[in-house]
Parts: sequence; structure tokens; C-alpha cells
Amino acid sequence: MKTVILKVEGLRCASCAASVGSLLDAHAGVRGADVSFEEGRARVLYDPATTSEDRLVEVVEKRGFRVVARNPA
Repeated sequence: MKTVILKVEGLRCASCAASVGSLLDAHAGVRGADVSFEEGRARVLYDPATTSEDRLVEVVEKRGFRVVARNPA
């Protein structure tokens, strides 16, 4: 398992964060996602054999948000 922290631009409310969290949680290979609109970030625990950081970024950006940075946790 790996953890990545995605800096997400455009998270303005709790429902935005919940929406992104639900999408990430439903994505194959994700074991858990904690999204904070206050901090503008998503912490994602995932299986690198099943998905990738690039794919996680795509999931977030497909929802209309912009990932401006990513860092391993």
C-alpha cells in the first residue's frame, strides 16, 4: 500500500470534499480517502498494483477540480 497527498484546488465546501472522497473510495485499488476542504487536500491510501497516482489525479480532475501538487505521505 502507498499513501499520496493530493493538493486540490477548488474544494470550497464539505459537500465538495465528500463528493471527491466518495469518487476516490469507489475507485478500484483505493483503500481509503480522507478529503479536507479546509486544507484543500486529499490523503489517499491505495494499492499501486491496481491503480496509480496519475489515475487518482484523473478521478479528481474529472469531477471538475484541479490537482496542483502531489506528495507521498
